[in-house]
Amino acid sequence: MIAALNRLTELVEQEHGDLDVARVAKSLGTTEYHLRRMFSSLAGMPLSEYVRRRRMTVAAADVIRGDDLLSVAVRHGYGSAEAFGRAFRAVHGASPGEVRRNGGPLRTQPQLRFRLTVEGSTPMDTRIVDRPAFRLVGHAARVPLIYSGVNPHIQQHIAGLPPEAHQRLKELSDTEPAGLLQVTDDVSPDAEEGTELTYLHGAAISEDTAVPGDLDAVEVPAGRWAVFHTSGPYPEALQTAWAATATDWFPSNPWRLRPGPSIVAILDRAADFSTATCELWMPVEPA
Repeated sequence: MIAALNRLTELVEQEHGDLDVARVAKSLGTTEYHLRRMFSSLAGMPLSEYVRRRRMTVAAADVIRGDDLLSVAVRHGYGSAEAFGRAFRAVHGASPGEVRRNGGPLRTQPQLRFRLTVEGSTPMDTRIVDRPAFRLVGHAARVPLIYSGVNPHIQQHIAGLPPEAHQRLKELSDTEPAGLLQVTDDVSPDAEEGTELTYLHGAAISEDTAVPGDLDAVEVPAGRWAVFHTSGPYPEALQTAWAATATDWFPSNPWRLRPGPSIVAILDRAADFSTATCELWMPVEPA
């Protein structure tokens, strides 16, 4: 995976038009979904944003040198000087004309190089599970993606449910993952913080169990799951484990993400929810 990501950054430097990520992923023996998700998790920005920043970093030298702006725009994959100017300002905070006159300001994006450092001091408690098709049912809402700390939008959604709704979901649960579940679905391939996703507060039911008409449902096809066991301060321990799947686990194991929901099962928790023992379920396939 690390080699694939480094090859991807090399191609960003070589190709000035639209980068065909699906073709690149296929040539590297992986999928566009997995490649984008791993890039975003490890780089801290979506691939599309990295491409834009790198192209504007290189283009700044052409602008300062005095090259014709339309020629610069076309050279870096833009169809007009206006579109190029908008992208340039979004990265540098100034127009090409201002930068040409003043020599700046410039915000440089260095070329990324990915390296794997294996510490081995904190083993990840993981199991691979084969599951038949099942359903996730519950109460869904569209919320922004937030990587660190409690997501207030999810918190508000859960707080708005009556107490009997939680008990009802517990009683509906009849298959793994068991109990009340926190489900994230429809995450963009780049997983950019602030983009919207579907959050479902719900439970898992078997494929042949009827879905109550007043609940939202997510159909989950048969497949394999990597299940990560976490315990500690909540939600910090869970978020740390989630990040470590990208930085440590996927680069070190012959599995890759496949499209599908991510599921958190709360196995045990303190009364004030300050600590919790959880399972993080992530859909995977052989790499």
